[in-house]
Amino acid sequence: MSKHILFVCKSCNSVHSDGIDYEKAEGTVLLNQLLNLYQNWSHQDELDIHPIGCLWTCSRPCSVAFSGTNKATYLFTKVPAAAAAALLQFSQLYLASKDGNIPWKQFPEVLQSAEVAKIPSV
Repeated sequence: MSKHILFVCKSCNSVHSDGIDYEKAEGTVLLNQLLNLYQNWSHQDELDIHPIGCLWTCSRPCSVAFSGTNKATYLFTKVPAAAAAALLQFSQLYLASKDGNIPWKQFPEVLQSAEVAKIPSV
């Protein structure tokens, strides 16, 4: 079975400045929270977390994307930096879904306020 991937933009930040410390950027904070929770998560064999330098949604930080073979891809923007647990909850729904289609009403509440795009599988 191929793994699913959660891409996390580590450079996402609501403050845009040449002097930004990207180790403290909101995307990096979210990534670190995810990685901490992931250490004890029971589905590590099914999902990899991949830090990405930029998902090109700079006006809508923080951004993450879920992708899986033969599944719809989800791109979430405006994800709160404290939404790591909700992202892992969504991951479980995504992993359990045959085609990646998750009804919006099943999204964890904090993700219902994020902007989301669903891209069909190829």
